[in-house]
Amino acid sequence: MVANDISDVRIPDSKLARDVTRFIRDTESDLLFHHSVRVYFWGAIAGTRRRMSFDPELLYTASMFHDIGLTATYKNSQLRFEVDGANAARDFLRAQGISDGDIETVWNAVALHTTPGIPEFMRPEIALVQAGAGMDVAGRGYDQFTDDERDAVIAAFPREADFKHGIIDAFYEGMKHRPNSTFGTFNDDFLAAKDPAFQRVDMCSVILASPWTR
Repeated sequence: MVANDISDVRIPDSKLARDVTRFIRDTESDLLFHHSVRVYFWGAIAGTRRRMSFDPELLYTASMFHDIGLTATYKNSQLRFEVDGANAARDFLRAQGISDGDIETVWNAVALHTTPGIPEFMRPEIALVQAGAGMDVAGRGYDQFTDDERDAVIAAFPREADFKHGIIDAFYEGMKHRPNSTFGTFNDDFLAAKDPAFQRVDMCSVILASPWTR
């Protein structure tokens, strides 16, 4: 799959990119697949506009794997879904003979994409996956894209009519069996929104209940 250029950005026309596309297309729902491709375009457009030097193949791979941890493959996992995705990307790239340094970049990009305040200071591929995901899910940086750019990306990789509720449901379904993995992230918001019985862990209570006497 190769899209027409959108603001001088296109999906890399390489064997690795084609293999990644095939793997994710066969694994994810339409909603997550289209979301992942859009994450790549938002990130790559932003990176190009900022004249950042990034590897399109690595950015594409990380974007495509960033939410695979939410799929049914990991219905019994107790890891953070981001770590499941990072590990899946690592295993895939190792089988492709990709260098350890590039694998580490992709691993970090996937693992840290829901961790605010850190990825933006790391390698461009890591920063841009977080930026792309934030744009597509929460509209962060929305006004930094032109109407033509937004329309072109959505036309090529449609945003479902009720994507907002759909992505919330996808997060919930991917994490409801591992509530402890959401501690310390905003992922607990999805469980709190969908499960009235869910109780957040309060760090102050954890500290006060620790075995230390003072």
